[in-house]
Formats: sequence, C-alpha cells, structure tokens
Amino acid sequence: MRALEGIRILDASVGPVAGVATAVLADFGAEVLHIEPPGGDGFRSLAASPLWLRGKHSLEVDLKSEAGQREAAALSAASDVVVVSGPPSRARRFGIDADAVQARAPGVVHASLTGYGPKGKWAEEAGIESLVAARAGRMQVFGRQTREDAPGFAALPVAQHACAMGAVQGIAAALYRRVRSGQGARVETSLLQGLLPYDLVDLLFVQLIERGVMDLPDPSAGDQPTLNYQPVRTADRRWIQCGNLMEHLFYAFLESIDLLPELLVDERCQDSPGAWGPDGIEFARDRILLRMQERTAAEWMETFQANGSVAAETYLSTEEAIGHRDLRANGEIVTVEDPERGPVRQIGPIARLSGTPGVVKGPAPRVGEGGKALAEAWRATPREAPTRAKTSASAPLADLLVVDFSTIIAGPLATSMLSDLGARVIKVEPPTGDPARSIIPGGGLALRMNGGKESLCLDLKTEEGRAIAQEWVTRADVVVHNFRSGVPERLGLGFDECLARNPRLLWAAIQGYGPDGPDGSRPATHPVVGAAMGGATWQAQPALALECRNLAEVREAARQIMRANEANPDPNTSSVLAAAITLALVARARGNGAGQRIDVSMLVANAWANVDDFVAYDGKVPRAALDPALRGRGVGERLYATRDGWLVLAIPNEAAWRRFAEATATQTFAEPGGRTIAAMEPLFASRSTDEWMDVLGAERVGCAPADGPGPGRFWATDAAAHENGFVPVVEHARHGQMQRWGAIVHVDGPPANAGAAPLAGQHTDALLSESGRNEAAIAQLRQDGIVASET
Repeated sequence: MRALEGIRILDASVGPVAGVATAVLADFGAEVLHIEPPGGDGFRSLAASPLWLRGKHSLEVDLKSEAGQREAAALSAASDVVVVSGPPSRARRFGIDADAVQARAPGVVHASLTGYGPKGKWAEEAGIESLVAARAGRMQVFGRQTREDAPGFAALPVAQHACAMGAVQGIAAALYRRVRSGQGARVETSLLQGLLPYDLVDLLFVQLIERGVMDLPDPSAGDQPTLNYQPVRTADRRWIQCGNLMEHLFYAFLESIDLLPELLVDERCQDSPGAWGPDGIEFARDRILLRMQERTAAEWMETFQANGSVAAETYLSTEEAIGHRDLRANGEIVTVEDPERGPVRQIGPIARLSGTPGVVKGPAPRVGEGGKALAEAWRATPREAPTRAKTSASAPLADLLVVDFSTIIAGPLATSMLSDLGARVIKVEPPTGDPARSIIPGGGLALRMNGGKESLCLDLKTEEGRAIAQEWVTRADVVVHNFRSGVPERLGLGFDECLARNPRLLWAAIQGYGPDGPDGSRPATHPVVGAAMGGATWQAQPALALECRNLAEVREAARQIMRANEANPDPNTSSVLAAAITLALVARARGNGAGQRIDVSMLVANAWANVDDFVAYDGKVPRAALDPALRGRGVGERLYATRDGWLVLAIPNEAAWRRFAEATATQTFAEPGGRTIAAMEPLFASRSTDEWMDVLGAERVGCAPADGPGPGRFWATDAAAHENGFVPVVEHARHGQMQRWGAIVHVDGPPANAGAAPLAGQHTDALLSESGRNEAAIAQLRQDGIVASET
C-alpha cells in the first residue's frame, strides 16, 4: 500500500506550482482528478507540463458557468482533499473556497496556494515568481553578481519549489491528523512564504544591526569566494565547483591536486586554513586556480571521485544533469511513454520510502482524458461525514517527537519546518555545538535553522553519549540525520538497529548522491549540488561563458560564479525532506503502524527545484537563458531601468501583451515582431517606477519594483508579511524579543506557538532529567565532558 492510496484529490488549480504538489501526491498513490477549463490548463504549453501533469485524470469543467460550479461542488464533497490556486477571490468566485467546501464536507482538507497569502495589499495579485521575488528583495541578492549598481534577475524559481513542497507538507500533515480525528483542515501557502527558507541570516542581521550588537557589513569585504567553495576553471574551459566546507575535506582537495606540500611549507600558510591571513588566502587561491587549468574537468573529476573525500562537481546544464551517473544508478530517472511526445525522461518521486515507495503511475493525460469515469465513480461512492468528534484545533503534528542529529542547513531547516507544524524536535549536537553555530558570526545560521527546537549537546564518540542518544531514538517517531555512509552504524544509530528498538520509527537520511550510486559515500555541500543539477549553471551562465585570458579574469569569473551559486540547494532539500517525512507519517497512520526508512538525495531534491526543465523529449523547448547583463530571460520577463530605479516586467501570454500595448498606447507591442528590448528600454526610462506601476497596474500587466529593500529588511518591515503571520515574534534566550522566519505552510492559521531557536545545549539538563537522570548523574556527565551547554 502506498502512502496515499485511496485518497481522492480534486485539483482545481492551474499552472505548475500546485501542479507539482499534486503530482508528488499522485506519485505516492493519491487519485488526482484535475479539473481544467475548456480546452485545458493554459499552462500545458510549458515544457515541463508532462512532469507536473503526470499520473492524473483530466476533466474539462467550465468553472465560470453555473453548471460547472455545481459539478465542482459535487466533486469537492466526494473528495478527501481539494486544491486551489490563484488569488483568494478566484476560489470564492467559483464556490470552491474553504468556507464553501467545508460547509458541504467538514472532513475535507482544503489547500490554497496563492501569490502572497490570504491577507494584505497584494493578496489579489497574480502569483508570478519574478514579481514576488522582486518585491521580497531577492533580485537585490543577485545584483552582487556584477559590479553594477543594479538588481540581477533571479533565474531559478525557488519560491515555486518551496511553495509546492510546503503544500505537500501541509496536506500530508492535515491528513495525518484527520486519520485520528476525522477533522478537516485549511492549508494555506504562497509564493511569498516559499521565499522564507532562502533568507538564511539577513532578517537576524537587520535586527542585530539596529540594536548595535553587530556592525554593518563592509560591502567590499568577502568579495571573493572562500577557498572551501572556490569555483575553478579547467584546461577545457569547463568549470568545477568545490564545496569542501570542513577542514579535512579541504585538505583532501589540496592533496588530490598535489598542492598540499607546497602550501604547507609556505610561511603564509603555516596555520590551519581557517587561520590563514589575507596574503595566505590569496596566494593559495592563485595556486589553486593555476593548477586546476592543467587538466580537463573530466580528468579532475576522476581524481576527486577516486579520492572519495573531495566535494566537487562540474557545472552542468539541466539537460546534462538528467544523465548524472548517480541519478541513473539510484533509479531516479524514469522514462514515461507519452501519447503525444513519445518517451519522456524525467525525475522520479521526491524520496525513497522503503515501505511505501512512490511510483510514477503514468503520463500526463490528454485534456479530458480519464476524468469523466473517475468523477462518476466518486459521485457514486461519496465520502461519509466525519464520525469522530472534532478535536481542538491542535497543530497537526502536535503528538510527534523528532530527534534531529543533522547539521548545518538542509536537515536542521527541514526539522524546523516540522516544528512549525507542531512536532516536538530535539536537536542533538556535539558538545561544541552544531558547526553551523560557528560558520557565521554570532551563530546566525543556527538561529535560522533551529526555530522551535530543544537542544541537547552530547558526545556521540563516548559510550554513555551513544546510550543517551539511543534512549531518545527508542521514544522518537522520527529520526533525521545527514551522517556519511557507515557512520550511523558505528554510532549504534543504523536503520536496522534503530528499528529493532522502535518498530514504529521513521528513520530519515539525507545524502548528497543517494544511497546506491558510485558517489554515495562522497561528501556533498550546497554549491556542488547547485552546479551538478543545473540551477547554479543557469544563474551563472554569463560568467561561465567569459573568455578568461589571464589569471585576473579567471578570478573575476570565479567571483561572479560563486555569487550566482547561492545556498538555495540546501533549503531546496529541506522542503523535500519535510514533505517526505509527512508523507511517511500518513502511511504509518493509515497502515499497520510500521516504521520505515526515508532516503532523500540532494540531487533529487534539486532536480525537483529545477522542475521547469528537468524533462527530456524530442521537440522540447530549451530553457531560456539569462542575458549577459542579468536583466532577464527575454523581452517580456525582464528587469528594466525606469527614470528613477528598476522594475521587473512579467508578461506570460498574448493576452497580457495586448493589455501592455493598450496601457502604453503602443500597438506595435501587440504583435510579436514589435517586441524588442531596444524598443522597451527607452520606453521604461521615460517614466518613474511609481508611474509605471500605476499605468501597468490599471491594465493588469504584471510588474513590481525591483530595487527596494533586501530580503532581511523586507521581512522585518513589510506590513503584508506581518499581517499574514509570516514573521512571528519570539523570545530568544540571548537576544530577547525578536522576529523569526515563519512557516512555509499554515494549517488552520499560523502556528500558535512558534518558538525561538535554542542556545547550544540549552535544554540538556531538562532532557536528561526527563530521561530519568538525577542532578548528581547530570553533574557527572558534565564533568566527564559527555554533555554540555553553551555559556
């Protein structure tokens, strides 16, 4: 039995965001009926539609007609889950909003995916990634790629990815609660919430700077990448991304390229690399960049793969990435025979669940295919009203215990998402704390990753430390880790051993490459995965194509490439991991209560983040490239300089172009031949940003200012974000009252008890006491260095 087998999902959405969410649910067994307007979903023309429409049934329903609305009402009452998208008024207009659906069927889980959330000044705006990203300051982040004083277009649609995975999390968590209570739920997520995971520290820094706790960062400092994350050019003009975050990995890299002896004898590099001064760092950088140009990318990758401890990958396009050897070896690429396109290669399910695996059920249906028969079957066997009494409006995961052994970003951020859904999360970290606490000054990264958790500092290298950890595993519902292959078994935390102690346990592992491929034991960090799966390559393409005639030009290209290769692969993985865990929880609740193993690969998670292009078939339209100035992907999706700033334009279809022509009184734009950047740039330069917002807004043409505050300032001050509960206020043990990043999905409203991140070991004594140890025993454990707390 698959996790969602027998669950009925009425997908009344349009487009790829909710489409991805319901495709994931279909992969794990749900029966998805996609009701489409006459002629089909207008987004079917997108290249990736065969992926996000796969495994579904299609039914043409005209929701603008009374008959269509009656049809949708009847089907919603026969469903377990109803999914809608677009501004809140769209669902209300068609009678499929949460109030209407749950009045007919109180046990339905209703999920709404919007652009900006249900409240605030932008609630009725169309959910277009580039506009949301511009308003939330994301285009300011990529302005640092070039040295111009201008924003840079954000290519990868990360908000869509996190929003879709947030919807999966919320729907699955609500279904998990419904198994026990019969209670329906209102699940709400948005593209704006989807951007929350990608601000790793800025919201915190804005608050600390305002309080005088830290200084404004020097804009000229840190212009070059760290040596650990250095992009390097090879003899065949390819680029390899390094990701050797930890010192032992960096030494393995230097040894592999035969530079370690040379650097260790130089007086500038006598200390450990973290203590090298500026002269030593730049000397080492130049030696690395020169050495790497002596061999081809393939030759270097063969060396790194043979070493086994070097984190590095060649920059690949998505077309190349779909053939990655570890995706193939792990069976993550599936070929589906599409009746219109022929064989379509695409990424498989988001995660591997050992007991209830996902399966791609079939191709995208033709418009109207299979839906009529399924709708008749649903109407013939309607869902019964809930027989259990409604429980209090508790968080959907309120009864769960999660023990989190993971470090840095991907795992800890995922378990923070589970905390936002109500789970109790205990973070087990070394006596010195998670390494994330020292990567960024003030421990900012750890504050971002650990909202709502309790912290237990424990030395797992000791027998007593392992025994304490194993006690908590025995009590847990979920265990999460990102140990390298073989480490869990050495710690007594391997899957078989844990399941023997706790047969109900969900044991979740994050790997860079997956459990079975040739690189399964190699380390992977966010920049190497970004390079390998095509997302960073897309953003960095202008820099990757630079000529680089000398070392100075190689250094500048490397700087631009690393500015493009931001940290998004980690949050991309986090949202997938949390989604996979919630799906496994539903499987356990609906099945025999048995636990299982959950494997999440960073490669797979980031293939899903590149879902707009992670398909291959004859005649597929190539992904639009960024232009060299990082302004956009074409004339209709682009940053334009106005008289006093910058504005992003988003024109997705011919109807929008006609409205643009009407708004600008320039009929040449109504025809494709008249739409040129040369014609558009002087037009936009003739008016201010505010004037353009008024002119284009009046004709419902998508546009947004792109030079406002950066992400941290946006989240700290934006009224709509606060009105929707996206930035809760919490009490931190060191910083006092502060704003923290909110949940990417709300189930029956924002979390009522969002918690602050703990100090390292803040709850050590309390947790040891809860597990039965008295004060004397705890004091001895501290004296022996087995447990600890941050002072």
